[in-house]
Amino acid sequence: MSNRPAVLVTRPSGQAATLCDALSARGYKAFSQPLLELLALAELPPQALDSISHLDNYKHIIFISGNAVRFGMESILAQRRGMPDGIQVYAIGASTAEALQEYGVESIAASPPMTSESLLSLPQLQSVDGQKLLIVKGQGGRTRLRDVLSQRGALVDDLPCYQRRCPKLAPGELAGKLSNWQIGLLLISSGEGLCNLLTLLSPSETINLSTVPVIVPSRRVARMAEEAGFTAVFTAENASNAAMLKMVEHSSSMSENV
Repeated sequence: MSNRPAVLVTRPSGQAATLCDALSARGYKAFSQPLLELLALAELPPQALDSISHLDNYKHIIFISGNAVRFGMESILAQRRGMPDGIQVYAIGASTAEALQEYGVESIAASPPMTSESLLSLPQLQSVDGQKLLIVKGQGGRTRLRDVLSQRGALVDDLPCYQRRCPKLAPGELAGKLSNWQIGLLLISSGEGLCNLLTLLSPSETINLSTVPVIVPSRRVARMAEEAGFTAVFTAENASNAAMLKMVEHSSSMSENV
């Protein structure tokens, strides 16, 4: 247990405590440094306001994350009493479905690995020609869900309800924290978090960090990490706490056996 590495959890502010506590209970020193800041939009775009006003016109609504549930439901409830009847709601995974349940909304959750591809494989989203569909998400991000569903004939609208941005840290601040904390394992929750890590590090600081093991939530992000020069990249099944913890134990056991 004493040889276990110090772990950096990079989830957004307010979302790291459970994972840090679970790591500590397993004998790891866990530190939190968000690599992504989430902010509600000061004002929703007119198209988003129109989508909420005419929510009854949609046959399907997809929430792509727990954050989409939090910000999206706040936006929806600011304009109406709740979700209208007759709409099929989808969640990217179990934790997103649980977040929806807190608002009294039942949903169909995608199976592991809980990705856009998992959602797209659901039987209910195969024959959607001519049907109106709303994707609740943050500003920007990947467009694969929208693109594929549009190809299937769905009439797809986006409901962007929050923005993501890189934390503001002074030059050298992140590298200093990693050094002071003696971080021996990085947990990266998203591709954007990885990009922000590289933004906050100088090229030389990135090179110095390249041999530190990194756990990522998907093969797509693993490729990004490998292209950035990281030499020990481990791919968890998804970004959930359970999947990350499982891969932490796996990567540590491999290190101990070397």
